[in-house]
Order: sequence, then structure tokens, then C-alpha cells
Amino acid sequence: MASVLLHTTDMSVTMTAEAAKRLLDCGNGDAALLYLALLRRHGTVQPRSLAGELRWDKGRIEAAEEALRAMGLIAPAEVTVPEPADERPAYQRDDVARRLEGSDEFRALVTEVEKKLGKKLTTPDVGVLLGLNDYLGLPADVIYLLVNHCAERVKRRYGEGRRPAMRQIEKEGYAWARMGIDTQRAAAEYLKHYAHRQETLPAYMRALQLGDRAPVASEEKYLTAWQEWGFGPEAVALAYDKTVMKCHELKWPYCNGILKKWHEKGLHTVEEIEAGDKRAAKPMESGKKTVDDAWNYV
Repeated sequence: MASVLLHTTDMSVTMTAEAAKRLLDCGNGDAALLYLALLRRHGTVQPRSLAGELRWDKGRIEAAEEALRAMGLIAPAEVTVPEPADERPAYQRDDVARRLEGSDEFRALVTEVEKKLGKKLTTPDVGVLLGLNDYLGLPADVIYLLVNHCAERVKRRYGEGRRPAMRQIEKEGYAWARMGIDTQRAAAEYLKHYAHRQETLPAYMRALQLGDRAPVASEEKYLTAWQEWGFGPEAVALAYDKTVMKCHELKWPYCNGILKKWHEKGLHTVEEIEAGDKRAAKPMESGKKTVDDAWNYV
């Protein structure tokens, strides 16, 4: 009897009989498809990286991955997303061409990104988008929101006409993946939170007696951390006063140290901080602590 299988000239993949038996016994079609995709890549990529290739959302690929793990067919999951320079596959011209030819969605993404950035993307540029989609599993619509976010951030900081480099977009994409931002809804919530944070930055700069100028990148990292810890501009102004009293000028690391200690003690408002100061001062008044001990409180 003639074979019913149609063979191509591509390199074949090999599955053990035991693996086939486990997949058949399980009856999970998604798990089988994911396993075949992993075999095709010789097991050198993480399952999450195949979301774009399989056109699956996060929930579907995680369920298939968990099924394979339960069958003992894949290793335990990695808990962190690696840095792009360390792990991202090096996509070649053929990889890019295949995706552009085989996916209308990806081709449309490239077209829209070119319009947004005002330039024709090179093969390495498209490789960055392919890595975000294929390796990290970010959907095309999320990647487009990411690109827009990076473009707006660069324009706000450097002025009209400036565009983000693809390396910046890639780095931000990995940050989004670490934060689990892989749906339109999650991206919208993050961007709303980010916009609110940006609106409040001037108040923090004024609290630090820095006027109305925009913070530079290193300053913004401190301000963002303080916001995330739950400090308002008033509390930051109090930390600034203590910093200047000790250092005679604003020292960002020193000010950050004060706020970090308050955060660790659960003191975030001016009222909470002042109440904490009073509690720390009582032992000193009774001679149980030195002035330096009291200073260590903050």
C-alpha cells in the first residue's frame, strides 16, 4: 500500500516512540503541536518563544507547556526573561523573508512600524520585531503599542523629529515581557499608569528644588522607584531637607537611602514619618541611644 504521507525536502525531525506514546495517551492536541514546534527547533528555545509562530495567546501556550511538563517531555520553566543580547536568536535574511511571506499580520506590523519610525527597516531591524513576536511571544498589536510608546518617550525627551533606535525598542520589549505585558489590555493599563507617573514627575522635581526642567534618565529612575514605593512629593521634600542638612546639597543616592529605610519601615506619608521620628527620639531622650543611633533611623 502506498504511503499517505507527503514528504518535503526539508530536514526531518525525530520523535522517540515513548514521547509519541505519552502524547497520544494524553490526547492534548495543543501539547502535541507545541512539542513538534520544539522538535523543529531542536529544543534550543523556550516554549514561550513559539507563541508568535503558533499564533497562540499567552494562556494557550502556557497550558500546552504545562501539559508537556506534566508528561515529563520538557524541562522546568525558566522564571525570568533573559537579556536580549544574551539569548535572542540571530535571525537571518531567510528567517525574516519566511515570516514576511507567511504572515499577513507580521507583514502589516512591519509596514506600520516603518510608518511610525519614518524609515525603511533593514533586515536586522525586522529581526528585532521578529524576536519580540517569535521569541518573546508578544502579539503584533502589543508590539505596535510598544513601538508607539518608545517613540512618544523619545519625542518627549529629545523633541520632535527624534526616533527611538531598534535596540531601545527591543530592550523595552524585554522589560514588558518581564512584567507580563503581553495583551492589549495589559499594555493599555501599563501605559495609563506610565502616563500618570509622567504627569506627576514635575511635582517631585519641584520638591527637590530642581525647578520645572524634565528629569534626566538616571533621575527618572529614582523618581519612578519612589513613586512605586508609595511616596508623594511631600515625603520626598522631607527626605530632601534631611539630605541637604547632612550633605549640604542634593545627593541622589543619600536621599534614596533615606526613602528606602522609610519604605522598609512602612512609613510613606509625612504624618507617618514624623510619628516614626518621635518614637525614635524617645529612647535618645532617656539616654539609651546616641545622636548617631537616632540618625540611623532615617
